[in-house]
Amino acid sequence: MNTNSLIITPEEALAGRDTPIAAPITHFVNQKPINKQPQENEQQVLFGMGCFWGAERLFWSLEGVTSTSVGYAGGYTKNPTYQETCTGLTGHTEVVSVFFDPSIITFKQLLTHFWERHDPTQGMRQGNDAGTQYRSAIYVYSDEQATIALNSQQDYQTLLTNQDKGEITTEILPAGQYYYAEEYHQQYLAKNPNGYCGLGGTGVCFT
Repeated sequence: MNTNSLIITPEEALAGRDTPIAAPITHFVNQKPINKQPQENEQQVLFGMGCFWGAERLFWSLEGVTSTSVGYAGGYTKNPTYQETCTGLTGHTEVVSVFFDPSIITFKQLLTHFWERHDPTQGMRQGNDAGTQYRSAIYVYSDEQATIALNSQQDYQTLLTNQDKGEITTEILPAGQYYYAEEYHQQYLAKNPNGYCGLGGTGVCFT
């Protein structure tokens, strides 16, 4: 298990492979096809909140979220495996890919759930899960999303500061390549209801 608090350089990263992990075809919870690209009236965002099992369950339960999947992003290794990501030698963090209909749930509303349901001040860990693969991250797909995310971060930092909490360490960056995680990770907590969920929070809410 990776307990390193420093992200590796591209030169240090595992090379990976040309063959990708197969994309999930059907969402286990809603039985809808999992699309690789947003459809009409959809947007996409990647959220890193520590272990991706609980993060995915959080988002698939929200009205207006049309699809979710879990995978790896933010690093260097091509088509990484879970075992490789856990070594810290890929540079990736565990993420949930969220497709949503902004006419039903806005990006700002999604961000409220993101900030409140994990601790974005912990650096390269989340609770007892330590390592760069558990860092907090928002990977966006447009300049508009980036602006909304940065403003939301500033607003949440103000709330944290007012309650003597720490500084946000969340990465907010343009989304790079998203690599699907293995099939058994997809909608894991629907398949394993008693499985581990590491979601927590600071106790600081927007309202």
